[in-house]
Amino acid sequence: MSAVSPDLVASTPGARAQIEFDDNLLLPLLYGERDAHLDQIERQLGVALVPRGNRLAISGTASATEIAHLALSRLYEQVKRGQEIDIAAVDAALRFAQAERDDKNLSLWREDASFRTRKRRIAARTAGQALYVKAMRENELVFGLGPAGTGKTYLAVAAAVDLLMTGQVERIILSRPAVEAGERLGFLPGDLRDKVDPYLRPIFDALNDMIPADQLQKRLGTGEIEVAPIAFMRGRTLLRAFVILDEAQNTTPVQMKMFLTRLGEGSRMVVTGDPTQIDLPVGARSGLADALEALDGIEGVSVVRFTERDVVRHPLVARIVGAYDARDRTSRKAK
Repeated sequence: MSAVSPDLVASTPGARAQIEFDDNLLLPLLYGERDAHLDQIERQLGVALVPRGNRLAISGTASATEIAHLALSRLYEQVKRGQEIDIAAVDAALRFAQAERDDKNLSLWREDASFRTRKRRIAARTAGQALYVKAMRENELVFGLGPAGTGKTYLAVAAAVDLLMTGQVERIILSRPAVEAGERLGFLPGDLRDKVDPYLRPIFDALNDMIPADQLQKRLGTGEIEVAPIAFMRGRTLLRAFVILDEAQNTTPVQMKMFLTRLGEGSRMVVTGDPTQIDLPVGARSGLADALEALDGIEGVSVVRFTERDVVRHPLVARIVGAYDARDRTSRKAK
C-alpha cells in the first residue's frame, strides 16, 4: 500500500512525494544493505530519499520524484512476491519507470518480462528488452536489431533455454556467419564445433550463465543444443527447435533467405544483428537489410529495434554508442 503526497505536482520545478509501506520487515530487502539501493536511486535521479519508520520521503524535480516513486512502488511489490532485489533490478525498475513516464500507453509492469533457466531468472532490464521478450513469446520469427550491450543475443538464448527446459521445443540450434574465415571452415583445426566456437563464443558464454556445465556438455553431446554455421544449414528443415542466428548483418541475401526458409513446424527463430556493424566486403548487400525490406508487414514476423537507452553493460558503453550515433547523424546531414 502506498500513497503519493499532494506535494507531487508535475508543473513545479521541485516536488515531494511520500510512500507508506505496510510491512516494515520487508524494507531492508527493498532498501538494500546499508541502503545501497536508495543510494543508487539518489545518484541516478538526483533525488533525496529519507526513510522514517514505514514511510519514505522523496524530494527532487517533479519528473525525477515521479520516476523514483513509481520505481520504488514496483520494487516493493516484487519484494512482497518473494523476488530478490539487487542493483540490476533497481536499474531495471528505474528504466521501466522512465519509459512509462515518457509513454503513458506502456504497461511494462503488467507482464512477466523474464525467463526461467536452470541457474537463475533472466529478466528484461529496459523497455526495449521487455518489448523484445514479449515479441519472442508471441511471434515465430523475431528480428532483434541494435548496438552491442543491449542484450539482444543474451535474451534470445534465455528464451531458447526456457522453452527447452519446459518442453516447448526439443532442440536449440545456434548459428552465426563466419565472415572472418570466409565460411572456409576447413582451414581451422578440430571438429565442426571447434571450427565455429570462436564465432559463437558470446552464445556459449550466455549458455554457461544459464545451464550447469555438466548439463550443457550433455545436451551438446546429445544434439539437444546444436552449433551449426550457416554454411551447413542448407537443405535442412528445423522441426520443434528454437533457432538463433547471431551477427546476421554479416550474412548475404542468399544465405539469409536460405536460413529463414529452414523454419519448420513447432519452431521459433530469432535473428539478431547490428545493421551498423557490417563486416562484408565493400559493396556487398547485407542479408539482414535485405530480409527486413522483403518481410516488412508480414504476419508472424516482429522487428524490435534497440537504441543506446537499452545498453545494459557499463554505463560508458551507452555513452560510446550514443556518441557514434550522433556523429553518424551529423555526417548524414552534411551530405
